[in-house]
Amino acid sequence: MNPFKIKSQCGRARQGILNTAHGRLKTPMFMPVATKGSVKHLSMEEVESTGTQCLISNAFVLSMKPGVEVIAKAGGLHRFMNWEHGVFTDSGGFQVLSPDFCLGLKDEGVQFRNPFTGKKMLFSPEYSVEIQAALGSDVAMCLDDVPTAGVPPARLKEAVERTTAWAKRCLEAHLASGKGGKQLLFGICQGGVDKELREKSAREISGLEAGGRGFDGYAIGGLVIGEPKEKTFPAVDAALPFLPEEKPRYMMGVGSPGELVAAIGRGVDIFDSCFATRTARHGRAFTSKGNINIDSAKFKMDFGPVDENCECFVCKNHSRAYLHHLFRTGEENAGEYLTYHNIWFLQKLMEKIRAEIKEGSFLAKQ
Repeated sequence: MNPFKIKSQCGRARQGILNTAHGRLKTPMFMPVATKGSVKHLSMEEVESTGTQCLISNAFVLSMKPGVEVIAKAGGLHRFMNWEHGVFTDSGGFQVLSPDFCLGLKDEGVQFRNPFTGKKMLFSPEYSVEIQAALGSDVAMCLDDVPTAGVPPARLKEAVERTTAWAKRCLEAHLASGKGGKQLLFGICQGGVDKELREKSAREISGLEAGGRGFDGYAIGGLVIGEPKEKTFPAVDAALPFLPEEKPRYMMGVGSPGELVAAIGRGVDIFDSCFATRTARHGRAFTSKGNINIDSAKFKMDFGPVDENCECFVCKNHSRAYLHHLFRTGEENAGEYLTYHNIWFLQKLMEKIRAEIKEGSFLAKQ
């Protein structure tokens, strides 16, 4: 049974519901990143108050510390974090391939060294699925081969082929685990900015089945990682026609307001990014008139809110001048306030877009 239902459309933009073990998630949807089980600078109560429906954590990182056995004994990731809403877990493919961890890449999986124990380990598609099943996330992601931006064509082609092979193994392992239905599994297509490889990967991933069923959703991975910006959306456009329309589509790593609007206009439903939180820690804030840098001297005597159209706690209670002061003096709550504002801003943007799609008034600036 398809857990995703499209409720309304406006052009290619879709407004829908993704049914998960921890609730009905309204799409389009943005997920703040909780890599280690928390959103930097914010409590779970604060994250919830922004209207956040779902978080994404990193299975690979959590498997090393605190360890799967700790989280499983706590009753799963939701209870461990004290978060009652949706949780995706990324397989950690991007992190495991980092030079800090990776000792070698082969078809069986990624040979890596655990930085906490020094032990050599194999991170395979089957192990990735096993970890995510133990964590108990609502949506697990396949292990994929994520090449860095600008790699030679041969490496890009290899990554696409390996991603397909690993996706099939993930699907089979997921079926064998008996988690199907309770935990959803999403496939990921790769291909960098090569349009032909993007199409090939999307076709292959969407065509995979095990036990008569395919993936519950499909992601576009390996973008927004340093490629030329003008090539990002052409790569998305090459993949989307070959991902099932009736399933949720997830563009990984997108978190700037403009890119979110453009992707939603193309028919993408789900997003995640650390952009909102990372830029907040560097003094950047989203506003309805564009991003601002609170560190700028022009805000020293500016007693207006970060965004005059924002209803978040920060904008209701603190001025740009105060936040400028906190940032300039190195106070940690400067990052906390801007993080809260940025996540709130994106969640209200998602709410507005969902309403516009339903009303038929959504116009994407593409």
